Amino acid sequence: MLSADFVKKLRRIEIRTRRIVNTTFAGEYRSTFKGTGLEFVDVREYLPGDDVRSIDWRVTARMGRPYVRKFVEERELTVILCVDASGSAHFGTRGRFKLEQAAQAAATLAFSAVRNNDKVGLLFFTDRPEKFVPPRKGRMHVMRLIRDILAFEPASRGTGPGAALEFLMRLLKRRAVVIFISDFAGPGFSPDRFEVPLGVAARRHDLVAVAVRDRAELELPAAGLADLEDLETGEIITVDTSDRRLREGYQRHQALQRARTERLLKTRGVDLVSVTGDEDFVPKLHRFFRMRARRAH
Repeated sequence: MLSADFVKKLRRIEIRTRRIVNTTFAGEYRSTFKGTGLEFVDVREYLPGDDVRSIDWRVTARMGRPYVRKFVEERELTVILCVDASGSAHFGTRGRFKLEQAAQAAATLAFSAVRNNDKVGLLFFTDRPEKFVPPRKGRMHVMRLIRDILAFEPASRGTGPGAALEFLMRLLKRRAVVIFISDFAGPGFSPDRFEVPLGVAARRHDLVAVAVRDRAELELPAAGLADLEDLETGEIITVDTSDRRLREGYQRHQALQRARTERLLKTRGVDLVSVTGDEDFVPKLHRFFRMRARRAH
């Protein structure tokens, strides 16, 4: 049974997300994610300016005048939300966990997909694939996915993104849109463990990365002595955050990690949308949709 507070949270996400989809992203999703091919629908008479390569020579010979083939985009897509449910996703210092922001972004993309008659599925991963929800259509299915993201309790706390992508490669027989939602933190994202499965997935599917981070992870606050726990291993260390050199070193390390991830994604042709847990992700997602639509045209 779901608690009243949980149901209210779920309902708030649905109301906000559907409003965004029906206004800000109306039509942009369709321009962003293209179909998997072209489907023949009919022939018509040749008009000046038509591509001669589209002439149907059999019909032309039978009718005694040139005809061209008409095609439409094979539109129906399969969208897979690949969500990092490791220990670090359950962290947040600005009013919500990173996983809650991930649910907001996933809901926006999922409602955009079903509004365009596409199917949406969900994969949770930690250091292994943990749960897969097969793709389906419809509002109730999207609500089920959002509920699962908010309520899912993983068996493990580590991160193994390569294993998640390999699982999808075995599972998906046709090209799909894979939305990879994670904080991209941990040894599992090192190039020697992540680069190969990332490259394979990016060649076979339309892979988009959504990085959800917390501001406290980007810059260590000066709060004196503090116990810091690694949410994936459980290790606890005590550090003096008032030490300026420590904070500067931490900030440099985080900047290097982010730059490494961004460089790796870029070299594999994977688009990246980066948000923090406390910000309104809509403007960034809106810019992403517009950028993809311009590039497609």
